[in-house]
Amino acid sequence: MFEGLRNELDEHHDRRERIVKASRDITALSKKIVRKIESQLPANIQAEMDSRLAEISKLLATIAPEIQGINRYRYSRSLMCLEELVEALTFAHYLKTQSLISHAELDPIIEELTRKGAVAEDEVMADASDTAGNVEKSAPPTAEPPTISLTQDDYLYGVFDLTGEMMRFATTSTALSGAMAGGQGGEGGDDEPRTIVQDMHELGTLFEMLPVAPGNRFQWGKKLEVTRQSVVKVERLGYDRIIRGSERPKGWIPDLSSEDQGQGDELE
Repeated sequence: MFEGLRNELDEHHDRRERIVKASRDITALSKKIVRKIESQLPANIQAEMDSRLAEISKLLATIAPEIQGINRYRYSRSLMCLEELVEALTFAHYLKTQSLISHAELDPIIEELTRKGAVAEDEVMADASDTAGNVEKSAPPTAEPPTISLTQDDYLYGVFDLTGEMMRFATTSTALSGAMAGGQGGEGGDDEPRTIVQDMHELGTLFEMLPVAPGNRFQWGKKLEVTRQSVVKVERLGYDRIIRGSERPKGWIPDLSSEDQGQGDELE
């Protein structure tokens, strides 16, 4: 009995170690994607993104069999990489379309990435078998590879992180162009472009309205506070461009690290 429990515990620790290692690699690759993203992707940047996603898909495929069924939630704390991946994919989608991709749209993308990684791994093994001369005349059809589904928590926490990237993008693009980033035109036939300030307002408001699950209050509270700070920083950036924009040299970047975020001081 005790030997069985020992073996099960050893298997659990080994599985967790494999998941954590893959999670760290996926996190690093996702961050590299975020750093390369621009609104209009040059061919070389798009090629690099595709290369990173191909690496991520292989890593997802390696851990997919380990996190099926109840293990998907048992090792959820070791799968923080999915939040980083959501951040990267939602940021790329936002810069291209100025809209937020939904959980229902993103979940199949993550599953397809996992399938592609499994197919690529199978092809590598098949090539190795061909080289060794061990090809069977009639190989049986392979079963559908396991995939990784995206939970609502993975999605929401990834979108929380997205607001930080939107804030950094707003700061950089405003410094370079002298105007707040925005679309070509507003809604309802309005010619005024919808700016990133409005998008940040909408995201922040929706997060404030969402109910919090009992077991997620601490992490949710931390993420929400960071989002609030990001929204305020973009607001201050927009106010400053309107009030003092003509006084600022091109390329000027405001100091958004101040703890004092009172409206009175900012609008003096």
